[in-house]
Amino acid sequence: MPDSSPPLQNTSPEPPRGRKLPRVVLFTDGACSGNPGPGGWAFILRHPASGRELVRSGAEPRTTNNRMELLAVIRGLEALQRPSEVELVTDSSYVGQGLTQWLPRWKRDGWRRRTSSGLKPVKNEDLWRRLDQLLQIHRLRYTPVRGHSGHAENERCDRLAVEAYQRLLEGSSGDE
Repeated sequence: MPDSSPPLQNTSPEPPRGRKLPRVVLFTDGACSGNPGPGGWAFILRHPASGRELVRSGAEPRTTNNRMELLAVIRGLEALQRPSEVELVTDSSYVGQGLTQWLPRWKRDGWRRRTSSGLKPVKNEDLWRRLDQLLQIHRLRYTPVRGHSGHAENERCDRLAVEAYQRLLEGSSGDE
């Protein structure tokens, strides 16, 4: 289900004339057992021109699914060594709506969200602020995918995120 919205606005500097930003595809997913509960995140970062992939996952003992979804994106963007053009493929409507709709308003409103009873603090503000910092470096285009629909990379990220928190529950390291 391709997204018809334009790429997110970016304030990162343009690459020097004649040089294009490297293009990568970032597949992400987060998982949580209970909400809150132990959770995991995972990403696959693919450089189509070379075929190279970087795969990572990690876990936290007490978290929420939304935090894990955000952390997967953040860790994937942090893994990039230079400014890049990134296609983000995720099943998280929370991340998608945050990037395409909510983030500009939150920033305008001092990292507050509008509710019927006034402005309230943004949930997961620490992660949204970090993601916003990374968006100043990279150009991002959001591509939604339906979760558990057979999308190979999304299914793989889901498995990796679940395995990460399961390892944590078994007493192994939380990060891969």
